[in-house]
Amino acid sequence: MKILRTYILRECIVPFLLSLVVLTCVFLLGNLIQLANLVINKGINPATIGHVFLLYIPVLLGYTLPIACLVSVIFTFSRLSVDNEILAIRSSGVHLGGILAALCVVGIVISLLAVVLNERIIPYAYHEQRKLLKNLGTTNPAALLEPGLFIHAFENQILFIHRIEDNKMYNVTIYQPQPDRPTRTIIAKRGEFTAVPGKDQIKLKLMDGTSDEPNLENPENFYKLNFKNYFITLDLSKEKKEVEKKPRGMTLKELRAQIEEHERLLVDTVQLRTEYHRKITWSFASLVFILVGFPAAVITHRREKSANIVIAVAFAALYYLLSLGCEALSIQNIAPAAWVMWTPNVLAGIGAFILNQKCVS
Repeated sequence: MKILRTYILRECIVPFLLSLVVLTCVFLLGNLIQLANLVINKGINPATIGHVFLLYIPVLLGYTLPIACLVSVIFTFSRLSVDNEILAIRSSGVHLGGILAALCVVGIVISLLAVVLNERIIPYAYHEQRKLLKNLGTTNPAALLEPGLFIHAFENQILFIHRIEDNKMYNVTIYQPQPDRPTRTIIAKRGEFTAVPGKDQIKLKLMDGTSDEPNLENPENFYKLNFKNYFITLDLSKEKKEVEKKPRGMTLKELRAQIEEHERLLVDTVQLRTEYHRKITWSFASLVFILVGFPAAVITHRREKSANIVIAVAFAALYYLLSLGCEALSIQNIAPAAWVMWTPNVLAGIGAFILNQKCVS
C-alpha cells in the first residue's frame, strides 16, 4: 500500500507543478500590458517595474494553488482510470479509502502552507507592491485616495470611498472621531476632489448626502442634516504620509487589531471582517479541491481526460464565482462574514463527501 501511495503521489507532482506554473503565468500576462504601459508611456525604470511584476507572483499563487491541486488530481486519476489501473487496484483488494486518506494528508499539508502564504507572504508582497506603485506616482496627496480602503492619512478623518473615476468619487463615507463624544459621520452618494497646489491638502466637494451636526442644546448628540453640496478640506497628517495598508495587505493579527480599533470608534468593520475570514477559508480551498477532484476523476472513468479537465475548470470557476458572491454579501452586510465566507467550502465539502462515499464504497 505504501508503494502504491508513493507511486500515485509521484504521478501527481508533474501535473501539479506544470499547471501551477502555467496558470500563474497566464494570470501574470494579464498585468503585463499595464506594467509595460508604465515603461513605454511614463518612462518608469524597467527594473522597478520588474520588481512590481515579481511581487504579483505570491499574490496570484493564492488563486492558482487550489486550481493546480484540482487539475493535478483529476488529470492523474483520469489517466489511471482510462488505463484501467484503478480497476486493477480495486481487483487486487486495495481499498480506495487508503488512497483518499493519503490525498487528504497532502491536502492538509498544502493548506497549511497556504495559511502561511495568505497570512505572511501575500500581505507583505501586496503591500510592498502598492508602496512601489505609489512611489512611482506624484507626491500629490490626492494619490492617497484609493477605493475600497479605510484611509487614515488625513488629520482627524477616516475616509472610505467605494469607487473613484478620475477626480470623481462615489459612495463616500467620512468618519471624524470626536474627543469624549460619538464619532461624527458624513455620507455622500458622490463627490469630487481637487488637490491644493503646493500644500498637503485636498478639497472635497460632496453631493447628495447627510452629515451629523452637533445638537446645540445637547452637544453630545447629533442630528442628521441632508445636503446637496458639502465642502470640506482634508489636511495630510504629518505622521501618516506612508502608504496605508489595505485589508488584503494585513495579517490576521493586524486585521483583528484594526477591527477592535474601528469598533471602539464606532466605525464600520464589515470590510475588515470579510477579509479576515477570506484569508482563512481560501487557505483551505486546496484541500476542498483535492477532495472534489478525486471522486470526479474516478467515477467518470469512462470519459476522456480532456472532459475531466473541463469538469475541473467548471468547478473552479463555480467555486470562485460563489466565493465572490459570498464576499459581496458580506461586504454589503447582507449576511455575517463569520459564516457566509465559509459557504463555498462547506457546500463543496458536502458534495465531496457524498461523491467520495460513492467512490470508495
